[in-house]
Amino acid sequence: MAWRYDSWESYFYPETINPVTGDGTLRNLYDERDPRVLARFEYIETTGRATELLRGDVAIPRTYDAEHVRAIHRHLFQDVYEWAGEYRTVDMSKQWPPELGRGYTDFLAVDRIGGFLDDLRQRVHGAEWSKMDRDEFAQAAADVFSRANFAHPFREGNGRTSKVFMEHVAEQSRFTLDFARITPEVWNRASVLTSPDPGSDRPVPDAMVPVFHAAAVERTSSSTPSVDPAARSRSPLSASYPKSPRQAPGPAQAEPQQQPYRGPSGYGYGTSGVSR
Repeated sequence: MAWRYDSWESYFYPETINPVTGDGTLRNLYDERDPRVLARFEYIETTGRATELLRGDVAIPRTYDAEHVRAIHRHLFQDVYEWAGEYRTVDMSKQWPPELGRGYTDFLAVDRIGGFLDDLRQRVHGAEWSKMDRDEFAQAAADVFSRANFAHPFREGNGRTSKVFMEHVAEQSRFTLDFARITPEVWNRASVLTSPDPGSDRPVPDAMVPVFHAAAVERTSSSTPSVDPAARSRSPLSASYPKSPRQAPGPAQAEPQQQPYRGPSGYGYGTSGVSR
Protein backbone atom coordinates (compact mmCIF):
# COMPACT_ATOMS: atom_id res chain seq x y z
CA MET A 1 0.00 0.00 0.00
CA ALA A 2 1.22 3.48 -0.81
CA TRP A 3 0.25 4.95 2.55
CA ARG A 4 1.25 3.43 5.84
CA TYR A 5 -1.80 2.73 7.99
CA ASP A 6 -0.27 2.10 11.39
CA SER A 7 -2.29 4.30 13.75
CA TRP A 8 -5.85 5.47 14.30
CA GLU A 9 -5.06 8.88 12.84
CA SER A 10 -3.29 7.50 9.78
CA TYR A 11 -6.58 6.27 8.31
CA PHE A 12 -7.91 9.85 8.09
CA TYR A 13 -6.96 13.00 6.22
CA PRO A 14 -5.32 15.05 9.01
CA GLU A 15 -7.26 18.24 8.26
CA THR A 16 -10.60 16.42 8.66
CA ILE A 17 -9.98 14.90 12.08
CA ASN A 18 -12.37 16.09 14.78
CA PRO A 19 -10.26 16.94 17.86
CA VAL A 20 -13.07 15.80 20.18
CA THR A 21 -14.16 12.51 18.62
CA GLY A 22 -10.97 11.59 16.80
CA ASP A 23 -13.01 10.78 13.66
CA GLY A 24 -12.52 12.22 10.21
CA THR A 25 -12.80 11.41 6.53
CA LEU A 26 -11.11 8.14 5.66
CA ARG A 27 -8.33 8.33 3.08
CA ASN A 28 -9.80 7.12 -0.18
CA LEU A 29 -8.92 6.55 -3.82
CA TYR A 30 -11.00 9.55 -4.88
CA ASP A 31 -8.97 11.78 -2.59
CA GLU A 32 -12.35 13.10 -1.46
CA ARG A 33 -12.44 15.05 1.82
CA ASP A 34 -16.21 15.56 2.10
CA PRO A 35 -17.65 12.53 3.96
CA ARG A 36 -21.08 12.99 2.38
CA VAL A 37 -19.65 12.90 -1.12
CA LEU A 38 -17.46 9.93 -0.21
CA ALA A 39 -20.50 8.10 1.20
CA ARG A 40 -22.29 8.54 -2.12
CA PHE A 41 -19.30 7.32 -4.14
CA GLU A 42 -18.85 4.39 -1.77
CA TYR A 43 -22.48 3.35 -2.04
CA ILE A 44 -22.42 3.39 -5.83
CA GLU A 45 -19.19 1.43 -6.12
CA THR A 46 -19.84 -1.17 -3.43
CA THR A 47 -23.42 -1.80 -4.57
CA GLY A 48 -22.18 -2.56 -8.07
CA ARG A 49 -19.42 -4.81 -6.77
CA ALA A 50 -21.83 -6.63 -4.42
CA THR A 51 -24.16 -7.28 -7.36
CA GLU A 52 -21.25 -8.85 -9.25
CA LEU A 53 -20.54 -11.17 -6.33
CA LEU A 54 -24.13 -12.18 -5.72
CA ARG A 55 -24.79 -12.84 -9.41
CA GLY A 56 -21.71 -15.05 -9.56
CA ASP A 57 -19.93 -12.82 -12.08
CA VAL A 58 -16.78 -12.97 -9.97
CA ALA A 59 -15.38 -16.26 -8.74
CA ILE A 60 -14.39 -16.27 -5.08
CA PRO A 61 -13.40 -19.69 -3.69
CA ARG A 62 -15.87 -20.79 -1.03
CA THR A 63 -13.27 -21.62 1.61
CA TYR A 64 -15.22 -20.00 4.47
CA ASP A 65 -12.05 -18.81 6.16
CA ALA A 66 -10.02 -15.65 6.58
CA GLU A 67 -9.00 -15.49 2.91
CA HIS A 68 -12.62 -15.87 1.82
CA VAL A 69 -13.66 -12.92 3.99
CA ARG A 70 -10.71 -10.85 2.76
CA ALA A 71 -11.51 -11.62 -0.87
CA ILE A 72 -15.07 -10.37 -0.45
CA HIS A 73 -13.93 -7.13 1.18
CA ARG A 74 -11.22 -6.67 -1.44
CA HIS A 75 -13.75 -6.93 -4.25
CA LEU A 76 -16.38 -4.74 -2.60
CA PHE A 77 -14.05 -1.86 -1.71
CA GLN A 78 -11.37 -2.05 -4.40
CA ASP A 79 -12.59 1.19 -5.97
CA VAL A 80 -12.75 3.12 -2.71
CA TYR A 81 -9.90 2.26 -0.32
CA GLU A 82 -6.36 1.16 -1.06
CA TRP A 83 -6.48 -1.09 2.01
CA ALA A 84 -9.42 -3.10 0.64
CA GLY A 85 -9.01 -6.70 1.78
CA GLU A 86 -6.39 -5.80 4.39
CA TYR A 87 -6.96 -6.25 8.09
CA ARG A 88 -7.26 -3.16 10.26
CA THR A 89 -4.06 -2.27 12.08
CA VAL A 90 -5.75 -0.65 15.08
CA ASP A 91 -7.92 -2.04 17.84
CA MET A 92 -11.51 -0.84 17.64
CA SER A 93 -14.65 -0.65 19.74
CA LYS A 94 -18.22 0.55 19.25
CA GLN A 95 -20.80 1.97 21.58
CA TRP A 96 -23.73 0.01 22.92
CA PRO A 97 -27.19 1.62 23.08
CA PRO A 98 -27.29 3.43 26.45
CA GLU A 99 -30.26 1.42 27.77
CA LEU A 100 -28.32 -1.83 27.53
CA GLY A 101 -26.13 -1.06 30.51
CA ARG A 102 -22.70 -1.11 28.91
CA GLY A 103 -20.43 1.47 27.35
CA TYR A 104 -18.39 -0.02 24.51
CA THR A 105 -17.61 -3.38 22.99
CA ASP A 106 -13.97 -4.02 22.17
CA PHE A 107 -13.66 -6.02 18.99
CA LEU A 108 -11.10 -8.76 18.59
CA ALA A 109 -7.46 -7.71 19.02
CA VAL A 110 -5.62 -7.14 15.76
CA ASP A 111 -3.17 -10.00 16.22
CA ARG A 112 -5.98 -12.56 16.60
CA ILE A 113 -8.11 -11.70 13.56
CA GLY A 114 -6.67 -14.16 11.04
CA GLY A 115 -6.83 -17.22 13.26
CA PHE A 116 -10.30 -16.34 14.53
CA LEU A 117 -11.65 -16.08 10.98
CA ASP A 118 -9.92 -19.29 9.93
CA ASP A 119 -11.90 -21.06 12.64
CA LEU A 120 -15.10 -20.21 10.73
CA ARG A 121 -14.20 -22.86 8.16
CA GLN A 122 -14.61 -25.67 10.68
CA ARG A 123 -17.92 -24.27 11.92
CA VAL A 124 -19.31 -23.92 8.41
CA HIS A 125 -18.10 -27.30 7.17
CA GLY A 126 -19.22 -29.00 10.37
CA ALA A 127 -22.88 -28.05 9.85
CA GLU A 128 -25.33 -29.95 7.66
CA TRP A 129 -26.82 -26.91 5.99
CA SER A 130 -28.73 -28.81 3.30
CA LYS A 131 -30.77 -30.67 5.95
CA MET A 132 -31.69 -27.65 8.07
CA ASP A 133 -35.19 -26.28 8.49
CA ARG A 134 -35.67 -22.55 9.00
CA ASP A 135 -35.19 -22.66 12.78
CA GLU A 136 -32.00 -24.70 12.51
CA PHE A 137 -30.67 -22.49 9.75
CA ALA A 138 -31.31 -19.35 11.80
CA GLN A 139 -29.43 -20.79 14.77
CA ALA A 140 -26.43 -21.89 12.71
CA ALA A 141 -26.27 -18.69 10.67
CA ALA A 142 -26.43 -16.54 13.80
CA ASP A 143 -23.53 -18.48 15.30
CA VAL A 144 -21.31 -18.00 12.24
CA PHE A 145 -22.24 -14.34 11.80
CA SER A 146 -21.66 -13.43 15.44
CA ARG A 147 -18.09 -14.69 15.22
CA ALA A 148 -17.37 -12.86 11.97
CA ASN A 149 -18.88 -9.71 13.46
CA PHE A 150 -16.77 -9.91 16.63
CA ALA A 151 -13.62 -10.28 14.51
CA HIS A 152 -14.54 -7.01 12.75
CA PRO A 153 -11.44 -7.45 10.60
CA PHE A 154 -11.52 -4.24 8.56
CA ARG A 155 -11.34 -0.57 9.36
CA GLU A 156 -14.59 -0.04 7.42
CA GLY A 157 -17.09 -2.21 5.57
CA ASN A 158 -17.44 -5.11 8.00
CA GLY A 159 -21.23 -5.23 7.87
CA ARG A 160 -21.44 -5.34 4.09
CA THR A 161 -18.68 -7.94 3.89
CA SER A 162 -20.35 -10.15 6.49
CA LYS A 163 -23.68 -10.07 4.66
CA VAL A 164 -22.13 -11.27 1.41
CA PHE A 165 -20.21 -13.91 3.34
CA MET A 166 -23.40 -15.13 4.99
CA GLU A 167 -25.10 -15.44 1.60
CA HIS A 168 -22.18 -17.60 0.50
CA VAL A 169 -22.77 -19.73 3.59
CA ALA A 170 -26.51 -19.87 2.83
CA GLU A 171 -25.77 -21.26 -0.65
CA GLN A 172 -25.28 -24.63 1.02
CA SER A 173 -28.82 -24.55 2.41
CA ARG A 174 -32.29 -24.33 0.91
CA PHE A 175 -32.49 -20.67 1.88
CA THR A 176 -31.31 -17.38 0.48
CA LEU A 177 -31.13 -14.18 2.54
CA ASP A 178 -33.37 -11.19 1.89
CA PHE A 179 -31.95 -8.39 4.01
CA ALA A 180 -34.71 -6.04 2.86
CA ARG A 181 -36.92 -7.87 5.37
CA ILE A 182 -34.81 -6.50 8.23
CA THR A 183 -34.71 -2.83 9.17
CA PRO A 184 -31.25 -1.35 9.77
CA GLU A 185 -32.27 -0.54 13.35
CA VAL A 186 -33.08 -4.16 14.17
CA TRP A 187 -29.96 -5.44 12.41
CA ASN A 188 -27.74 -2.96 14.23
CA ARG A 189 -29.21 -3.66 17.64
CA ALA A 190 -29.03 -7.42 17.22
CA SER A 191 -25.47 -7.22 15.93
CA VAL A 192 -24.20 -5.33 18.94
CA LEU A 193 -26.03 -7.70 21.27
CA THR A 194 -23.95 -10.60 19.96
CA SER A 195 -20.87 -9.07 21.55
CA PRO A 196 -19.12 -11.27 24.14
CA ASP A 197 -19.75 -10.62 27.79
CA PRO A 198 -16.98 -8.73 29.59
CA GLY A 199 -13.92 -10.90 30.08
CA SER A 200 -14.97 -13.37 27.37
CA ASP A 201 -14.15 -13.77 23.69
CA ARG A 202 -17.16 -15.97 22.97
CA PRO A 203 -19.92 -14.14 21.05
CA VAL A 204 -23.54 -14.53 22.15
CA PRO A 205 -25.51 -15.19 18.93
CA ASP A 206 -29.03 -15.32 20.42
CA ALA A 207 -30.11 -11.87 19.26
CA MET A 208 -29.35 -12.66 15.62
CA VAL A 209 -31.44 -15.87 15.56
CA PRO A 210 -34.83 -14.17 14.94
CA VAL A 211 -33.13 -11.83 12.46
CA PHE A 212 -31.81 -14.65 10.30
CA HIS A 213 -35.12 -16.48 10.74
CA ALA A 214 -36.89 -13.48 9.21
CA ALA A 215 -34.30 -12.92 6.47
CA ALA A 216 -34.28 -16.55 5.31
CA VAL A 217 -36.33 -17.12 2.16
CA GLU A 218 -36.87 -20.46 0.47
CA ARG A 219 -34.46 -20.76 -2.45
CA THR A 220 -36.04 -21.43 -5.85
CA SER A 221 -34.57 -22.03 -9.28
CA SER A 222 -35.22 -18.41 -10.17
CA SER A 223 -34.36 -16.72 -6.87
CA THR A 224 -31.31 -14.50 -6.71
CA PRO A 225 -29.75 -12.88 -3.64
CA SER A 226 -30.42 -9.17 -3.33
CA VAL A 227 -27.97 -6.43 -2.42
CA ASP A 228 -28.52 -5.13 1.10
CA PRO A 229 -30.70 -2.01 0.63
CA ALA A 230 -29.49 -0.61 3.96
CA ALA A 231 -26.10 0.00 2.35
CA ARG A 232 -27.61 3.15 0.88
CA SER A 233 -27.62 4.73 4.33
CA ARG A 234 -24.06 3.77 5.24
CA SER A 235 -21.35 6.37 5.63
CA PRO A 236 -17.58 6.18 5.77
CA LEU A 237 -17.85 6.61 9.53
CA SER A 238 -20.64 4.12 10.23
CA ALA A 239 -20.81 0.65 8.78
CA SER A 240 -22.29 -1.83 11.21
CA TYR A 241 -23.76 0.16 14.09
CA PRO A 242 -25.33 3.61 14.42
CA LYS A 243 -22.35 4.92 16.35
CA SER A 244 -19.01 5.52 14.68
CA PRO A 245 -16.22 3.12 15.62
CA ARG A 246 -13.59 4.42 17.94
CA GLN A 247 -10.12 3.31 18.88
CA ALA A 248 -10.32 0.69 21.59
CA PRO A 249 -9.08 1.95 24.96
CA GLY A 250 -6.12 0.43 26.71
CA PRO A 251 -6.61 -1.63 29.87
CA ALA A 252 -6.42 1.41 32.12
CA GLN A 253 -9.35 2.99 30.28
CA ALA A 254 -11.55 -0.08 30.07
CA GLU A 255 -15.27 0.27 30.78
CA PRO A 256 -16.67 -1.02 34.09
CA GLN A 257 -17.16 -4.78 33.92
CA GLN A 258 -20.92 -5.00 34.40
CA GLN A 259 -23.26 -7.54 32.89
CA PRO A 260 -25.03 -6.13 29.80
CA TYR A 261 -28.79 -6.33 29.53
CA ARG A 262 -29.80 -8.52 26.60
CA GLY A 263 -33.53 -8.67 27.24
CA PRO A 264 -35.96 -11.61 27.45
CA SER A 265 -34.65 -14.89 26.01
CA GLY A 266 -31.38 -13.12 25.25
CA TYR A 267 -32.83 -11.19 22.31
CA GLY A 268 -33.03 -7.71 23.85
CA TYR A 269 -35.82 -6.50 21.53
CA GLY A 270 -39.29 -7.39 20.34
CA THR A 271 -40.49 -8.13 16.84
CA SER A 272 -40.83 -4.51 15.75
CA GLY A 273 -38.85 -3.85 12.60
CA VAL A 274 -38.58 -7.50 11.54
CA SER A 275 -40.70 -8.43 8.55
CA ARG A 276 -42.66 -11.64 8.73
